[in-house]
Amino acid sequence: MLPVSSVVQSKLLSLVVILGFFISIVFSSLSYAKLTEESAQNRPALLLLAEFSAQQSVKGWLMSEKLDGVRAYWNGRQLLSRNGHVFYAPKWFTKKLPPFELDGELWIDRGQFEEVVSVVRRKHPDDRWRRVTYQIFEVPNQSGFLLERLSILKKYLAQTPVPHLKVIEQTVIQNESEVQQNLQRVLEMGGEGLVLRKANSLYYTGRSKEAVKVKLKQDAECMVVGYTEGKGKYQGKTGALKCQLLAEQFPQLKAKESRLIKIGSGLSDQLRETPPLVGQTVTFQYMGLTRNGLPRFPVFLRLR
Repeated sequence: MLPVSSVVQSKLLSLVVILGFFISIVFSSLSYAKLTEESAQNRPALLLLAEFSAQQSVKGWLMSEKLDGVRAYWNGRQLLSRNGHVFYAPKWFTKKLPPFELDGELWIDRGQFEEVVSVVRRKHPDDRWRRVTYQIFEVPNQSGFLLERLSILKKYLAQTPVPHLKVIEQTVIQNESEVQQNLQRVLEMGGEGLVLRKANSLYYTGRSKEAVKVKLKQDAECMVVGYTEGKGKYQGKTGALKCQLLAEQFPQLKAKESRLIKIGSGLSDQLRETPPLVGQTVTFQYMGLTRNGLPRFPVFLRLR
């Protein structure tokens, strides 16, 4: 049995470790809040995808692969994240981009999401940008339907070739069975899923049933509002993220208190050591809903 003084010292040391952990999170959160306020001024209004319903008729719609890249909005001058943060792309990458707006994914290849994130988040770009392509699925704020808007970019590229600037292929859905057939094909190639869009829709922003994603597993987003303390080998680290589900993604949950969930699965040791900050938005996967309308078996996927 340890002497009383040794027991006290051990408990004090544990308290210091835990206190230091939460103090570091508080200061990091304050710094993040300042950055968030600055980026909010540049935040673009974007098209958002709804979840596909098997009862939804999509014959005649346009179908494309959902690429697992990093969303990027070109405002004619800068590449911005969906939250308004600037991507510090090399000058050669943006030099010949058109003077009009583009919306798409910074992408390397299927299954390379972590790699493309590590490339595009650096403030000092390196040669790995040579592997990145800018895959476009929308030309915002132009007249006409989707294919007409994309044709504006195709005409530009015919006159000004940009090797790393691509237009994502859109295929007309001839019958409903093509959706599941193509989903299986994309999954077998290591892809993420499909995007289905109504062909005769004018440009709009926000979420609509006229643009949906088709995936084997569902995903959603939530905002980090706190943490639970880890136990056992995770003592002094994060046990789980306390998250607030986004109201627009779970409209059936009216009360703010009913949209709180905890996400522990999927957190790496590194993320438990330095978790996403309070106020940051994270993406998670889940499999259906509980009786209370909450996502079942939430698993951390990535920072948005």
